[in-house]
Amino acid sequence: MSQAWLFLILAIALEVAGTTAMKLSDGFSKLLPSVLIFVCYALSFIALTLALKKFEMGIAYAIWAGLGTVLITVIGIMYFEESISFVKFFSILLIVAGVIGLHLSANNL
Repeated sequence: MSQAWLFLILAIALEVAGTTAMKLSDGFSKLLPSVLIFVCYALSFIALTLALKKFEMGIAYAIWAGLGTVLITVIGIMYFEESISFVKFFSILLIVAGVIGLHLSANNL
């Protein structure tokens, strides 16, 4: 696995952690999760920027945003008891299919 992939995976994990911290911050009323939002997002953007040395911008952003959305949806359902429906599930499958399609269309990955 290339270094660019590792940076992209790290960027996704940090973005997911930052978004989860948003939920846990309870509208910025809890200090630690509130601070973690900014720390995780800053580190995520740094890692994403480093991944862009190898990836095409559109491909990297689609993977970052798409997989982040999928992971946040799963976390919301599993840990925050958010709703699940056929439409939500099917929509997540479409996001994954789109990310895979963009990945397959890239020549330099």
